[in-house]
Amino acid sequence: MATKSVPPPNEAIDSDWPEAWYMNESEDTDQKALNRKEPNEAVSVSVLRALGISYWKLNADKYMDSYPLKAVPWDPSDAADPELAALRDDRGYSYADVITIHRDHLPNYDKMIKCFFEEHIHDAEEIRFIINGSGFFDLRDLNDKWIRIHVKKGDLMTLPEGIYHRFTCDEKDYIHAMRLFIGQPVWTPFNRPQEDHESRLKYIKAFLSKNESMKQNMTGEEPAVKKSKKEDTATEDPTLSPAAE
Repeated sequence: MATKSVPPPNEAIDSDWPEAWYMNESEDTDQKALNRKEPNEAVSVSVLRALGISYWKLNADKYMDSYPLKAVPWDPSDAADPELAALRDDRGYSYADVITIHRDHLPNYDKMIKCFFEEHIHDAEEIRFIINGSGFFDLRDLNDKWIRIHVKKGDLMTLPEGIYHRFTCDEKDYIHAMRLFIGQPVWTPFNRPQEDHESRLKYIKAFLSKNESMKQNMTGEEPAVKKSKKEDTATEDPTLSPAAE
C-alpha cells in the first residue's frame, strides 16, 4: 500500500526539542552517564540552532514495528510514516539504513561504543532518526565546550557537515536508529584534529564565524584546540562492516 502523501513536517517547536546541557568534562566520567554539571547548565534551542542543528519530532510509536532491526541498506521509499516520507522527499534523502546498537545485535559491542565516542567530523550532513531506545549526541559549542543532547524515540536530528561531535548509547545500552543520506553514503569519520579539512573550514565559515558575537557572550573564552587521543586518521564506520548486526 502506498504511503499517504502529506506535506513535509515543520521543524519542532522549541519546547519539543530534546534536553541538552553542558557536560561535566572530567576525564574519569562514564560516557553513558548523564554527566551533568552541578548545578545543571541547560543549553537553549537557540544555541543548538546556532551550531547548525535541525530537529523534527516524528511519531515513532505508530510506525516502529514497520522497521527492521537491521537493514544495510534500507530503501527509504519503504517508509510507512507519511511525515518521514515527506521529509525524505523534501530534503532529497535517497539512501537509508537501519541499525540496532545493542549487545545482542552488534558484535564487539564495547569496542564499537568506544569507536563511536571518538570525536570526529564528517564530510556530509549527518541525519539520524531514533526509532526506539535512547542515547547521547555530544557536540562542541562555539567555545569548544561539550554539549550533550539526549535523543530518544521519535527524534530526527541533523548535524551539519564539519561539526565536531561523537555519539554513545546511554545507560540503557539500546538504540534502534535510521541513518539517512543524500546520494551514495560515505560513512567515514575524520578524527580530530581536522582544522584544515575542507568540511571543517566550511563549518567554521558557515557557523562559527557567523556567530562570533554569540560566542563571546557565552563565556568570553577563546576556543581551545583539542586533539584526539587517537591518530589523525579516517576509519570506516564499523557498523557497516560485515560483522555488524
